[in-house]
Amino acid sequence: MTIKKPLATVLCALLAAAPLGAVHAANPNDAQIAAIVVAANTVDIDAGKLAESKTKNKDVRAFAQRMVADHSGVNKQAVALVKKLHVTPEANDTSKSLTQGGETTRDRLKGLSGHDFDKAYVDNEVSYHETVLDALDKTLIPGASNAELKALLVKVRPAFVAHLEHAKHIQAELK
Repeated sequence: MTIKKPLATVLCALLAAAPLGAVHAANPNDAQIAAIVVAANTVDIDAGKLAESKTKNKDVRAFAQRMVADHSGVNKQAVALVKKLHVTPEANDTSKSLTQGGETTRDRLKGLSGHDFDKAYVDNEVSYHETVLDALDKTLIPGASNAELKALLVKVRPAFVAHLEHAKHIQAELK
């Protein structure tokens, strides 16, 4: 069984084809960017927790644990920053769609087991991180007007690159 519409497809539609302007004609403001960042990280945390509970593959489990830890850390940093700046993350169509897409993907993954689960989870992680990096580079980092928010996005970008490379390595092993 394969995932018919992985989260990456949802993200591509939201983050690449319609450059995060789904709510407003202009680029997202800092409060909207904060909500998008938190939603994107939460989606990966939840997927990682599911993978931790379902996989029997030690490499997939280690990767999932890393996703939970790293993305939880990014969310903590983002929440601390918005509190410091007295900015309330502003839910928007993109953050809501990310959350919904994550729920849909988790529901599909829950129906898989063994190698099928591992492959679907890791394939989705590769696509997800490619899409998030694209969004960081083309929309979120250039769109952030607050210097500290922009710096946080730039600071966490290498971790997303490392996650992508790690996921690709596992993906190659699972084929």
